[in-house]
Amino acid sequence: MKIDFEKSDGLVPVIVQHTNTLQVLMLGYMNKEALEKTETEGKVTFFSRSKGRLWTKGETSGNYLMVEDIRTDCDNDTILIKAKPIGPTCHTGKTSCFDGDKTTSRGFLYELEKVIEQRITDNTEGSYTAQLFSKGINKVAQKVGEEAVELVIESKDDNLELFKNEAADLMYHFLILLKTKNLRLEDIEEVLSDRHK
Repeated sequence: MKIDFEKSDGLVPVIVQHTNTLQVLMLGYMNKEALEKTETEGKVTFFSRSKGRLWTKGETSGNYLMVEDIRTDCDNDTILIKAKPIGPTCHTGKTSCFDGDKTTSRGFLYELEKVIEQRITDNTEGSYTAQLFSKGINKVAQKVGEEAVELVIESKDDNLELFKNEAADLMYHFLILLKTKNLRLEDIEEVLSDRHK
């Protein structure tokens, strides 16, 4: 990356996004040294304008931002970091400095996808997810079919709570089915996006 640190007297703004949910967590500033330390250590380090020194997020609280990806904008004067937060990001104890603990529905689906993947990978004892996955594609596909039928049945009635619960069941099992096909939610999102063009 060729960051233009000179454009703003040696500092550039840095937007930090949750790697899974894409929720904006915070905004800070980096100088060249802070970026180098971030890249080397894998923890987001800013230049604190109030302290006049490098500041690694979480250095006192333990609530680090673990770097997953670093990008620059088209003008090379702003950095976007996708990170996995260890604990809350905001000093108030909230997930984000911008909108507290609110996570978008889209964002949570990606978080759920990670949980499903982890339970399958770890073969978590007593995990319904791991047990269903271990039964193979036929059983998972059958379960998705059952949940789809239950959703259709509930759609004919006026009980929105039951309908929402069946929709959630279908979505959950659909994510397991994607995993059995070695696909991710973003693969399906890409197909939908291509259709939209």
